[in-house]
Amino acid sequence: MTKPDFSKLDKDNIVDFIADIFARRGAEEYLGEDVSISEHMYQAGHLAEEAGASEEIIVAALLHDIGHFTNEFPDNAAELGIDSHHDRAGAAVVAPFFPSIVTDCIRHHVSAKRYLCAVDPDYFATLSDASVLSLKLQGGPLTPEAADKFAQNEDVEAIVQVRKWDDEAKVPEKKTETFAYFAPMIQRVVDRP
Repeated sequence: MTKPDFSKLDKDNIVDFIADIFARRGAEEYLGEDVSISEHMYQAGHLAEEAGASEEIIVAALLHDIGHFTNEFPDNAAELGIDSHHDRAGAAVVAPFFPSIVTDCIRHHVSAKRYLCAVDPDYFATLSDASVLSLKLQGGPLTPEAADKFAQNEDVEAIVQVRKWDDEAKVPEKKTETFAYFAPMIQRVVDRP
């Protein structure tokens, strides 16, 4: 896997860069789920839009797993027992171009799963087998102290909601819009002060 050259990205070409990633790599398997990575991400964006979320939150839901495309870990990292830290990798890519709420939702969507497992006794049962495996690799449920700290994040409600859409966005053959539909919205979010 070749690391993309991030040094030439700016607010005028970041959306095209992300579109190119979706076009080249979107059909890849999504960690043992029955959907591709792009199908999963489109479904998350679709769920956010369907719920009436703001454009920033729709974009966050759509791009929450962008780190799977931009890091240097192997595609089968989970099978090898490696946490790819895709949440941090994705946040690092989008941070220079997107509002902090988008970056926070991407950076913390894994911690949100760990948080929900710690504070909601019923949440774990909703996870797919692949999410259960990744939870183990990601450190399992947060400790009570870590959960309290996580809950202090000013964007915690949005982060947790993006996480819930992440969990729901795994329906095989579900029809959603594609990247071309979301691209103008993404650009509007990038262009906002």
